[in-house]
Amino acid sequence: MENRYMVTASPHIVDRSSTRGLMGNVIIALLPCVIASVWIFGLRALLVVGVTTAACVGFEYLYCLLMKKPNPVGDLSAVVTGIILALNMPVSMPMWIAIVGAFIAIVVTKQLFGGLGFNFVNPALVGRIVLFTGFASRMTTWTFTPHMEETLSGIDAAASATPLQVVDAAGNSLLGQYPIMDLFLGQHGGVLGETCALAILIGFVWLVATRTISPAIPVTYVATVAVISALAGKPVLAELLAGGLLFGAVFMATDYVTSPFTLKGKIVFGLGLGIITCGIRYWANMAEGVSYAILFMNLMVPYINDLTRQKPLGAKKKGAKKA
Repeated sequence: MENRYMVTASPHIVDRSSTRGLMGNVIIALLPCVIASVWIFGLRALLVVGVTTAACVGFEYLYCLLMKKPNPVGDLSAVVTGIILALNMPVSMPMWIAIVGAFIAIVVTKQLFGGLGFNFVNPALVGRIVLFTGFASRMTTWTFTPHMEETLSGIDAAASATPLQVVDAAGNSLLGQYPIMDLFLGQHGGVLGETCALAILIGFVWLVATRTISPAIPVTYVATVAVISALAGKPVLAELLAGGLLFGAVFMATDYVTSPFTLKGKIVFGLGLGIITCGIRYWANMAEGVSYAILFMNLMVPYINDLTRQKPLGAKKKGAKKA
């Protein structure tokens, strides 16, 4: 019997992964952060997550309904955006502002550019930046745990400061005086998802174990910040555990649509993230630079992909003379 083969265009590697399955893995990885936020900040954290996620799903459904487009709610991408956006907010965030952030993330950043796969920046990231710009006082009103002042004796634990922002009378950072275990477990002020490093690392292990993400970007990003911090004479471990570095590296910088698809590109992407983050932290008037670093590097992704993509076998280099 004659064998028949189907000839199709590349790629020829078959992968059973689906958008719903990948998003489901991300949701599972985010659950430790959600649980930690409830443990640290109370049940209102769960309310913020629930309202923001419901708003994201609702906006996606309504937009597609009005525009007569296929309903993509079942792929769970809006759920992931909602959870990540909520974890980028303080527990005291008014619900109506959280809904505004969901509208910016889903309608303005995602759907107006064509939906999943066509957005050129991370939707949750843009939602956070817009809220931080438009509602700065709300986005920087942190809630500390009850025993905060007892744990951090000698440190000014003002309600308007995170560990990265706490300074002495001379303006010198006191980050190095924070107990490392408190930074690791999230016993300090900040947005819901950035405080507990342990929860973030559990999520990271799950994402790598299920091959949902490549560890290249998070590892390169964190390693770059560690090296620059050491060279700058900063408390390296404290710099890594404070702020949104770990959360951004694991859950935002690794977004499929807005990150490079080659290994070389991922490494370049991570290096750029680390350099920009440290530049903003150490020389700008902001204590945290993760969001803006990811936003800038998202815009560079098409160029990174173009410069680091594998050339087809036999392809001639630009400018090469013809035989």
